[in-house]
Amino acid sequence: MLHLHLHKRMKRATEPYPAQSSLKRLLDTVVYAAGIIGPIMALPQVLLVYVGQDATGLSPITWFGWAVLDIPWIIYGLVHKEPPIMITYTLWMIINLLVAVGAVIYG
Repeated sequence: MLHLHLHKRMKRATEPYPAQSSLKRLLDTVVYAAGIIGPIMALPQVLLVYVGQDATGLSPITWFGWAVLDIPWIIYGLVHKEPPIMITYTLWMIINLLVAVGAVIYG
């Protein structure tokens, strides 16, 4: 609950984007990059499943579970109008679903 109240107060005086502080601008850049690079780093797993047609050792339940857990984050990003969160977790959901489906097909 504390977060919700703090968020209401922060909404009144939002910080400009891009941030005026060079450190905050750097952090913004790092967050955007991490949000895109993270899912890209998982692409080799997708390729191993689909190109090799082998999902031995992969649990579809785990990967579907991770995809389901991405949904609240995507909704949170939409509600709070936070593009980095929406983009990051949408990309993760796509990757997680691809691996989960591959684990079902080739597992």
